[in-house]
Amino acid sequence: MKYFFNRFRTLRKLKQFFRENAAQGKPLCVMDDLVFKTMLSMDTEDSRQALRSLVSACTQRKVSSVRLVNNELIPAHLMSKPVRLDVNVTFNDGEIANLEMQIKRTDDDLKNRAAYYSAMLLAAQAERGKPYKEIKRVYQIFFLNCILFPQSNKLPRRYRLMEVEEHDVLTEVTEIIFYELPKLKQRVNDYLAGKSSIENLSDEEMWCIFMKYRHEERVKPLIMELYRKEEGIMQAEKSLARIARNYSKYIREMSIKKNNYERAVMVEAARKELQAQWHAEGRKKERELFLELLKSGKSQEEILRLYDN
Repeated sequence: MKYFFNRFRTLRKLKQFFRENAAQGKPLCVMDDLVFKTMLSMDTEDSRQALRSLVSACTQRKVSSVRLVNNELIPAHLMSKPVRLDVNVTFNDGEIANLEMQIKRTDDDLKNRAAYYSAMLLAAQAERGKPYKEIKRVYQIFFLNCILFPQSNKLPRRYRLMEVEEHDVLTEVTEIIFYELPKLKQRVNDYLAGKSSIENLSDEEMWCIFMKYRHEERVKPLIMELYRKEEGIMQAEKSLARIARNYSKYIREMSIKKNNYERAVMVEAARKELQAQWHAEGRKKERELFLELLKSGKSQEEILRLYDN
């Protein structure tokens, strides 16, 4: 856990994040970048199974095994834009999926960012002497807490390389998937109003609702039913419970360290103040003795010889 704490947030932001959640007693929000990464990346069976279930839902393929890999992609040259991924995994026969959580809209172009990440994941496989036919499929998956495609309510939106007019697919080596979480609002409201049931939700929609609404009290009945319906979501919840316990432990440890540090600072300040006082008083007494010796008729040379002895 400490690896993720140190890697993804500064200490100041961590303390603020923990303090706000602890003070308000709020459940952890899965859309928070740190929570999302940690939930899927811990070295526990619950976390691994949750990640396997989520990747399977997103790729619409049965995933038998999944393994985390390095989340920093090496750029082609020194001046290239570096890439640090959220959750980068390889699964089944070596195919790759990168899962990114974007909690709010930015001024940058998310579509170009998704294409760039996808290209980097493909390029990372291109070893010297390796034939192109051995390059494995890449899935670039974005969970967005914003609307990127307002012209449609479709969820998710899947993109591949295809011919412009006839729409035949050029290659299936890359697929970019966007989940715009706010588009599930009506589905959630219909469930809470008794107009629909969980049976009408796909695996993808269940995961998206869990990530978007897990921390909201009003949606708790639906979230609890998701636990019972989808085993992967239940395992994700167990991972979150572990994270929450570690957060509480971390807050206590930080409080103890903070108190110890402040106490040490106070002790050191007091020591330096006393040392300065002793030094000042010593210098004052030396000066008074020097003046008395001068008044007694001794020369400065004689006085200095006395100090040397």
